[in-house]
Amino acid sequence: MTMLLTHDEYKAIAASLNFPTQAFIDGAFRPAISGRTFDTVNPATGTVLAQVADCGTDDVDFAVSKARDAFEDGRWSRLPPRDRKEALIRLAKLISRNARELAVLESLDSGKTIYDCEQVDVPETVNCLTWHAELIDKIYDQVSPASDNHIALILREPVGVVGLVLPWNFPLLMLAWKIGPALAAGCSVIVKPARETSLTTLRVAELALEAGIPPGVLNVLPGGGETGEAIGRHMDIDAVSFTGSTVTGRKFLTYAGESNLKEVTLEMGGKNPAVVLDDAENLDRVAAHIVGGAFWNMGENCSATSRLIVQKGVKDDLLARIKAHIREWPMGDPLDPANRVGALVSKAHFDKVVGYLKDVKPLLGGRAEHGFVEPTVLEVARNAPQARDEIFGPVLSVLTVETFDEAIALANDTGYGLAASIFTANVKRALRGARAIKAGTVTVNSFGEGDISTPFGGYKQSGFGGRDNGIQAHDQYTQVKTIWVDLADDSDEAV
Repeated sequence: MTMLLTHDEYKAIAASLNFPTQAFIDGAFRPAISGRTFDTVNPATGTVLAQVADCGTDDVDFAVSKARDAFEDGRWSRLPPRDRKEALIRLAKLISRNARELAVLESLDSGKTIYDCEQVDVPETVNCLTWHAELIDKIYDQVSPASDNHIALILREPVGVVGLVLPWNFPLLMLAWKIGPALAAGCSVIVKPARETSLTTLRVAELALEAGIPPGVLNVLPGGGETGEAIGRHMDIDAVSFTGSTVTGRKFLTYAGESNLKEVTLEMGGKNPAVVLDDAENLDRVAAHIVGGAFWNMGENCSATSRLIVQKGVKDDLLARIKAHIREWPMGDPLDPANRVGALVSKAHFDKVVGYLKDVKPLLGGRAEHGFVEPTVLEVARNAPQARDEIFGPVLSVLTVETFDEAIALANDTGYGLAASIFTANVKRALRGARAIKAGTVTVNSFGEGDISTPFGGYKQSGFGGRDNGIQAHDQYTQVKTIWVDLADDSDEAV
């Protein structure tokens, strides 16, 4: 665990920061070609932190040309795997050395608590990059069982120039999830951070150059919808990996279909159930997992526990324990390490979340003001918007069931299928439930997403085209090539 500073010490660091504000293309910071900028705002205070370059189509064209040059001349794509590994490990070390600066920058830009930035986001970013770096020279290609007169080599090759479109909820960590395997594979990348949270991505690009990742290989273009669409439609981008809302994810499939049919991987929304059966052991521990899953990162998490599906016999006892554990999640200034709930990322998002609290009497919580929403528990009907929509805020909807089969059916009664959890003391019921729930990750007697070694992605409207994390993440950024060699002796053929 990282040693935390005091509230005053974090405020002092915040006051001393220099914010990166320009696009990073071909190894240098540059203004947008149009000269446009946008305000990046501290959501906890409403104050403008900086004016950031607002990139558009011309900037995408320029960045892609530089990325293509870098890919084709092999300065990174044809570098020996060991050399790419060492450069990524140097980047991970530089992030670790600058961890406190990055944690404060992340908190200011996103509203995330400094507690989470210090204890989760920055350490996991380092771990992710290191893991993919170490994997570079350990993924072997194959030789197929062909005939005596043939040998077939099955090789992985980097897909080329890749667009990486990031969400705003985990700016650093989602950056690592994407650049880790993409750079490991040998691709050149164009990163578009979310408009709300560009600052740490720009700082990491600067550190990447210092680590020895060549100019043109890692480019960062802040901007909004125009930038994203230009990436999605670009004829010289070979693949796009997107994390964000299902609504926006659909657009990238359209962009690909109307341009060069680039490969598209989508990691999108969720309406994730936690199924608590009446034989669940240690309800206090169950409650702690439910609370953590629902309210970690203010519920701004695609795999957040947003539906509690509980059997009637344990409902009241579980809710009482949830109420007790919510007291462990104080809300307030994100730079105060005592707080576990910070500000929602923007006023627009705050207004959206608050809209789900109108005309509903909460069981717990419900207070919302000045960008902050406290952990809230609602009991709602199964067809209510709170039970069906991805709220993406600190709101847990409670649904009561009578039987195991009813619980599993309700868990699957959604257009999403990203994550789920099931709590029971019966191993057979746990495994039956986990197999029956249509989700990419199902945890048993815990909330979680697996770890860096396990693939992450969803079923149905939660995912498309591949997985993040694990060895499987590298599939997004590689092409598989077969080289078929005829070994037949010419003299044999003559006979």
